[in-house]
Amino acid sequence: MKLAMILLVLFSCSLHAEIKIYDFKDPALEQRYQGLTEELRCLVCQNQNIADSHAELAEDLRGKVYELLNKGESDAQIVEYMTNRYGDFVLYRPPLKSKTLILWLAPILTVLLGAFGFWAVLRKRDKPQEHLSDAERRRIEELLKRKSE
Repeated sequence: MKLAMILLVLFSCSLHAEIKIYDFKDPALEQRYQGLTEELRCLVCQNQNIADSHAELAEDLRGKVYELLNKGESDAQIVEYMTNRYGDFVLYRPPLKSKTLILWLAPILTVLLGAFGFWAVLRKRDKPQEHLSDAERRRIEELLKRKSE
């Protein structure tokens, strides 16, 4: 019974994962399709392009790219259509403008903050211990002399 349930789950998943293949009359058109689907981000997965995603929305977007290409739209027009509909987030390389400035500056700021933190830790570590009294320093020196003998 358990084996039947496992097989049922395994086969139901594989039957649902259907890959739609689009026919292209022109290899250049297929090349443009590949390029566009690799440049557009899946809004469901967010870390995959629509060419690699199995989400239903990604399938719809691939279909729309195919449809627009067959209508004779340029790559720029297709990208404009997608950004008008889904915003700049649909692009892996969003344009530099006020809305996307944080996307461009965040990596630089993160590296700078990390470098500053690293520098501050090193600087603090190399500073001599100024809060010791003269008696405490003499005691430390005596202990170090005894240990080295």
